[in-house]
Amino acid sequence: MNRRAFLNYARTVGLGFAGLQFAASCGYLGREATSSMTSPFGPLIPDPEGILDLPSGFTYQIVSRTGDLMSDGYRVPGRPDGMATFSLDNGMVALIRNHELNPDDDALSGFHASLPEERAFYDFGRGRPALGGTSTLIYNTATREVVQQSLSLVGTLRNCAGGATPWNSWLTCEEVVLSADDDRWERDHGYVFEVPATDQIQLASPEPIRAMGRFNHEAVAVDPISGCIYLTEDEHDGCLYRFIPNRREKLTAGGKLQAMAIDVPGWRDTRNWNEVSIKPSDVATVRWIDLDDVDNPMDDLRQRAQAKGAAIFARGEGMWFGLDRVYFACTNGGAIKKGQIWAYKPSLYEGQAQEEEDSGELTLFVESADPGLLENADNLTVAPWGDLIVCEDGSGDQFLVGIQPDGSLYSFARNAISDSEFAGSTFSPDGSTLFVNIQHSGLTLAIHGPWPDRDRG
Repeated sequence: MNRRAFLNYARTVGLGFAGLQFAASCGYLGREATSSMTSPFGPLIPDPEGILDLPSGFTYQIVSRTGDLMSDGYRVPGRPDGMATFSLDNGMVALIRNHELNPDDDALSGFHASLPEERAFYDFGRGRPALGGTSTLIYNTATREVVQQSLSLVGTLRNCAGGATPWNSWLTCEEVVLSADDDRWERDHGYVFEVPATDQIQLASPEPIRAMGRFNHEAVAVDPISGCIYLTEDEHDGCLYRFIPNRREKLTAGGKLQAMAIDVPGWRDTRNWNEVSIKPSDVATVRWIDLDDVDNPMDDLRQRAQAKGAAIFARGEGMWFGLDRVYFACTNGGAIKKGQIWAYKPSLYEGQAQEEEDSGELTLFVESADPGLLENADNLTVAPWGDLIVCEDGSGDQFLVGIQPDGSLYSFARNAISDSEFAGSTFSPDGSTLFVNIQHSGLTLAIHGPWPDRDRG
């Protein structure tokens, strides 16, 4: 299917976000106001177990806890973060989950009394291995049973978010830049790694995708039509990147890394911190700047890109491809630094020589003017029926916030057990189950209920 046909399909099923920007610009009164914040699912009901408040008719299931014994004999690591789901041939679902572990988070690692063999690690370290990585959970959506859990990547650091590929793998991102040294590390860090979705208990080959750059990676999203891969950078002065692979399903074969530039006056700095130059619903065409020396230990890729004209973004975090565009959150963006959500609509010729004939477009969809409306958007996903489901990473109460195509925002869930951020919101391929993590509480939850129809317009 070419992009034009794909976009016509998107319009047919009604998954545009035409009114989304209106919601934020109106300055709604917050979650307690019912006029504009009324949820299509109804109000949240306090959970008698004190874990997760949900609307009536919805239930949750704790499918995994930090420290649980897994099928491979190791323990579930701590700090679960970004996730995605994949269909397996046996009708099961593979849920691949990041673990955002720092170098000294020994108590939260999955190893405890034993370690996988040294060659399985990306970085075994000098005396103590890197503790981050991923785990894979196999789930039966029909019976709502966990079939197995196991480690699937070891020896990386601070695996924060990532993204799913159309060829059934998970791209996991290191949110750190560290170099090999004589004291602690045997390998450099700051890369993207690929983990295949499988029900086999196995550890992925830990090969860094160096051509995708070395920086504080956060999330990625793959355009299934062009094969271009978009990447966010968790820095207060970060960039938005695009990777054009030489081979779609062999990312380690190299490719071209670029940064987004916007030549519209006032758009060079998208953060709106010092002067509000970009308003919700504003649209700008973009161009892409080629980058060199992308595997650099200086962590200066963004500065070199911006010296060439690249745009500045405020802590790019969660990212998801939803039908015809890429949605991504900038956690500290906006005049009050409470977050922005952007949408990039790729060119009909994305990544090709004819791209200048039909440039991609960037839209500011949401900028929070009130933390009671939306506070520090982080991970996000596009629901099967077209809403965004956004994880908050703010202060105090943490919510899953829904954003409808008509522009209405609503609270879908509240963390009742702690003040930890939500992370990794993602639906099962059949749309029956929403998975999400409560990160610092070490919980992975499966949420079931009366979801809207996929073709709701």
